[in-house]
Amino acid sequence: MTTTTLFPAHFSSNLASRTRGAAFTLSARYSPSWFTPVMGTSIIAVALTTLPIANSATAVVAAAVWVLGACVMVAAATAWALQALWHPRTAASHHAHPIRAHSYGAPAMGIMSVGAGAYLAGPAVLPAQVALGIFITLWVVGTLIGLAAATIVPYVMFTRHTFESDGAFGGWLMPIVAPLVSASTGALLIEHVRDGQARLDFTLALFAMFGASLIASIIVTTQVWSRLMHKSVPAAVIVPTTWIVLGFLGQSTTAASLLADHSASVMGPVSAAIAPKVAVLYGVPTMGFAMMWLVIVLLLTRNALRRGLPFTMSWWSFTFPVGTCVTGASLLAANTGSGALAALAVALFALLVVGWSVTAWRTLELARTRVAAAWATE
Repeated sequence: MTTTTLFPAHFSSNLASRTRGAAFTLSARYSPSWFTPVMGTSIIAVALTTLPIANSATAVVAAAVWVLGACVMVAAATAWALQALWHPRTAASHHAHPIRAHSYGAPAMGIMSVGAGAYLAGPAVLPAQVALGIFITLWVVGTLIGLAAATIVPYVMFTRHTFESDGAFGGWLMPIVAPLVSASTGALLIEHVRDGQARLDFTLALFAMFGASLIASIIVTTQVWSRLMHKSVPAAVIVPTTWIVLGFLGQSTTAASLLADHSASVMGPVSAAIAPKVAVLYGVPTMGFAMMWLVIVLLLTRNALRRGLPFTMSWWSFTFPVGTCVTGASLLAANTGSGALAALAVALFALLVVGWSVTAWRTLELARTRVAAAWATE
């Protein structure tokens, strides 16, 4: 009787101890790049809601994917919090690392993507007001992290690190693209801000973030192009980061379209009528360059696969950047009535799903291996 009574308590205590030990070990390895699966998953939900073929069935799928993305966000945020609690020196060192620091854009964009997904796809499983509350909260949190990353990471690069003149790579875009995500997702909130001065200031802030991120991203993109020209084929492990340029191009197209569509109450009737045309004049050429870049990076990726492309978290660059091109093409199709752009959006979404499927599978394999190793050491 005693043995039967004590065994469950002992077993429970041992399980709790091993779980805590495994969490301690795993949290020590956390880096901001752990939020890239959040970005890559949530963008599928967001993209689904914008597709020209969206219907009640895709709405259900989008809601399910959004829930998955939200769960991944909670897991990544928990690891971040545990690292700050148990490994504070490691947690405080990420921003000073010459490579890892750029991943600080991932928490910002991942959190805002989940927020946008809550607003666009969440109402299928949540009350509309709850979904809006989640969106506003996550937008504020993600924007604050993104603005901090967009300023602090470049400052650290300028003052603490020395790079070759042709040392730029796609990862440099991660922190500075985050304000573009704030601008595009924030456009969905314009109508929810109190009319008058508050709405005007909020809209102007979104345009300011759009401009700041756009100019910085153009500068870095030209440097990435220069590196590819001067150093020829990059090392295989770097190739996935070349896809991040698509994220800047697609996100800026998305932001321009959404700002034009949702700021009518601030601009006035004349400007509101012109704004969508300006967005199209910006978006179509930008999407044209994005498609040219997509062909280039597909060829670079094929070349890297032939040379042996090791799996890293940078493979998530095959997802979110493509997803922003889906939303950009979908919004352009809606504003122009172009069947070609609508077909492009659907084709890009198919590419997004393929990229997500492959990367998610490899990530699960890696996670399973690391969890098993952490569990075995306790």
